[in-house]
Amino acid sequence: MSKRLLSMTLVLVLVGSLLAGCGAKNAGGKETNSSGGATNAPPSNAVVEDSTNEYGDTGGLKLPLVDKPTKLTWMVVSETPLNDKLVAKEIEKRTGITVDFQHYSSATFQDKLRLIVASGKLPDIFHGLKRDELKKIGQQKAVVAINDYVDMLPNFKRLYVDENPWVINSYGDENNNIYTWPVYNMNRDVNHGMMYRKDIFDKHGIPEWTNTEEFYQALKKLKEIYPDSYPMASKTKETIFKDLSYGWGIGGASYPAIYSESDKTWKFAGVQPEHKEMLDFLKKLYNEGLLDQEFLTDTTDSWTAKMTTDKSFVTWDWIGRLDLFYNQVSSQNPEYDLRYANPIGPTGNIRTLPLINADFGITVANNENKEAALKLLDYLTSPSGSELITLGVEGVNFNFDENGKPVYPELADLPNIEIKVLEEHYGMWIEGMYLNPDRRSVYYNYTEKEQEAQDKMVSANKFEPLDPVLNLTEDEIALIAELQTSIEKSLNEFNSKYILNKNYGDKEWAEWLVTAEKNGASKYTEVFNQAQKRYEANK
Repeated sequence: MSKRLLSMTLVLVLVGSLLAGCGAKNAGGKETNSSGGATNAPPSNAVVEDSTNEYGDTGGLKLPLVDKPTKLTWMVVSETPLNDKLVAKEIEKRTGITVDFQHYSSATFQDKLRLIVASGKLPDIFHGLKRDELKKIGQQKAVVAINDYVDMLPNFKRLYVDENPWVINSYGDENNNIYTWPVYNMNRDVNHGMMYRKDIFDKHGIPEWTNTEEFYQALKKLKEIYPDSYPMASKTKETIFKDLSYGWGIGGASYPAIYSESDKTWKFAGVQPEHKEMLDFLKKLYNEGLLDQEFLTDTTDSWTAKMTTDKSFVTWDWIGRLDLFYNQVSSQNPEYDLRYANPIGPTGNIRTLPLINADFGITVANNENKEAALKLLDYLTSPSGSELITLGVEGVNFNFDENGKPVYPELADLPNIEIKVLEEHYGMWIEGMYLNPDRRSVYYNYTEKEQEAQDKMVSANKFEPLDPVLNLTEDEIALIAELQTSIEKSLNEFNSKYILNKNYGDKEWAEWLVTAEKNGASKYTEVFNQAQKRYEANK
């Protein structure tokens, strides 16, 4: 409880500081922005021409966004000074808004954000606060309720009011005010999953498995051929149970709380029959020497050594590993071929990554610049703004090749164009700025193996349904935090003992069910079920 009290105290301190800092005036009585300077440049007498058609699909916004030169401050995560980069200049050219980017490294950003929030001198746009923190300061009028301005924000309205009305229900406060600008369509379809040494499987005529029994038989054959091996390895320690849970239908973004599609209730994953089935399967692999005996303690280095030799042939990991491992060992073993594999478990499914995420905390300070700031976010959400932030300016810093892929002539000497390179050279792909990434961007330029992974899962539609995004109250968040640590600790301890101890079985499982209840499993899931009732009532 002391942590909860400390958290609440911090929030109250931040809110008090915000109220003290909002609406400050300088010595001359003029409203000031978060940097202490005048919010807008002196009005221009020049006629502002409509340049909307020059820049593609703005989603209904008229460019420029302002009728006089306007300066905004925007706090972002970056180690690169951004004000002289292509994106900053292009934003000013298109919108009439000059952005003063206040950039901080990822290592220092959160500490700096806390100090700035406590001072009350908020940047016009910033991100990084949690949902409950934003709600608190939003209800104190320190940041903008975006829904109040939806009529001037056609891109926000289309994505988060018309097409996905659940967003405000899930991310807003009890008055359906939303203070955070969501990010749309950022995630790849497939980012993690099972992988196998196709070169080894092919060499010995072992087909890729299509179900869990075939997976087991494949490991048995590998063990016979390579008796000193442990065919399946892992580096995620206790997280392996969460990683594999989707294949048994008990995975979810709020794990170990999971939503049951069959009866529309939230449950504790660790006491479900499917969880025992998964443990029994892993226990069988462990007992037969098919699962690495060090799977709960392996480091990335030790796991890598096994997966790049003839010690292990199957694992679960990030799809980038498919090429990283090959690049690491190809000079010694040019035949090495790690490929994305079918899932294991009765459902045969993997995790679905959300289309919309509002946990970045992108928000707008409630000051005289708020309408300009909101319009700028709306523009960057449009196809035109999305292209600028994640592709660049066609004909200026990039062109499309014959395959529709972006090419950056100035960067032709670099071996690989990644989003970090685009950040450093052009001020693109800045954390807290990309709101609706263009899928033609290099971020989605998959290697042949990564593309195979996407195609494999998408074509078969092997994805578990997304759980509802619940809107927990401050008290509920505190209660979950209080319960979850001990519940997860006891669950991980039981999982480990159940697999490693050959004597563990039905008796120990029954004892665990009693222990989980004593540790608050029902109380834990009841929080989610109460929030689910509100979610349904607000639909």
